[in-house]
Amino acid sequence: MITRANTSVVHIGGVPVGGGHPIKIQSMTNTDTRDIASTVAQIKNLQAAGCEIIRVAVPDMEAASAITRIKKEISIPLVADIHFDYKLALAAVKNGADKLRINPGNIGSENRVRQVAEAAKACGLPIRVGVNSGSLEKEILAKYNGVTAQGMAESALKNVALLEKFGFNDIVVSIKTTDVSLMLDAHKILAKRLPYPLHIGLTEAGTPYNGAIRSAAGLGALLSLGLGDTVRVSLSGDPVAEIHAAKEILAAMGLRRFGVKVIACPTCGRTDIDVAGIASRLEQKLAHVTTPITIAVMGCVVNGPGEAREADVGIAGGNGKAVLFRKGEVVRTVGVDEMEVAVLGEVEGMITNLFQKPIVD
Repeated sequence: MITRANTSVVHIGGVPVGGGHPIKIQSMTNTDTRDIASTVAQIKNLQAAGCEIIRVAVPDMEAASAITRIKKEISIPLVADIHFDYKLALAAVKNGADKLRINPGNIGSENRVRQVAEAAKACGLPIRVGVNSGSLEKEILAKYNGVTAQGMAESALKNVALLEKFGFNDIVVSIKTTDVSLMLDAHKILAKRLPYPLHIGLTEAGTPYNGAIRSAAGLGALLSLGLGDTVRVSLSGDPVAEIHAAKEILAAMGLRRFGVKVIACPTCGRTDIDVAGIASRLEQKLAHVTTPITIAVMGCVVNGPGEAREADVGIAGGNGKAVLFRKGEVVRTVGVDEMEVAVLGEVEGMITNLFQKPIVD
């Protein structure tokens, strides 16, 4: 059982983050924010996949102005991603953003940071202090002779202190790098020093396959320490893949449950059914189901039910027949050509009869 770190609570739109609330899944659009139709369409696709907070790039005033129209078309909180220009942050606040992502150290003088902090505070917007290994201050790089965990943590602490100086405490913090060990060490330092919620993730993790593996290693390590209040799995390509990966990571850590989970044996020389094919088809056919159900596909009638006894429903096939089981107890025997239909029927019955309660987060 993972014990979550006790962080403060911020509200991004109507979504609470921190303080033990369920870890929220974020993503970022890769459309041109000024192309409102494309951006809205992508946000809706991400939300349908399970995205709970969305971030958009705000490179200029036209993009900042687009926030107003985008907000009218979506129903999840929108974070404005700002670099260098404090006026863009002020415009994003004015145009209805639910949160700002800035690095206070790169948007100019303290007076400019103060203006952003005051505008955000007046509208009840939190600010995420985002520090990346690729954009550390020159003096910190010189002090530590390059990118180090100590340097990244120091940068975050310095930028948080700047906001606190102006009476702003509605803060989320992130420190990101592509290096799993470096990210882990930096968070260990930071978590001891700050009470604020942490947004965690590897930056530039990579392609969907390798990036998801790297992210699982890094996020899994942090989550196991109780660290992390929101997550993003940064992958190249369609950001919907980020949502699927984040959900799998959180579910694997026992921190959230999302719909149907299909487990399957790795197969061996005793297997004579298409375990991988059956498992894949069941995942596809049940992708729309939101009720948390675990399904097992096992290739051995003798050992299958026992090995997968924690599954809500399972099938184990071999020698022209299969057994259908619930929680390790055999229900009936079916032909191998009836396996998928039998499992689907069981799931339908479970949704109707057994799971009439809210999804457990």
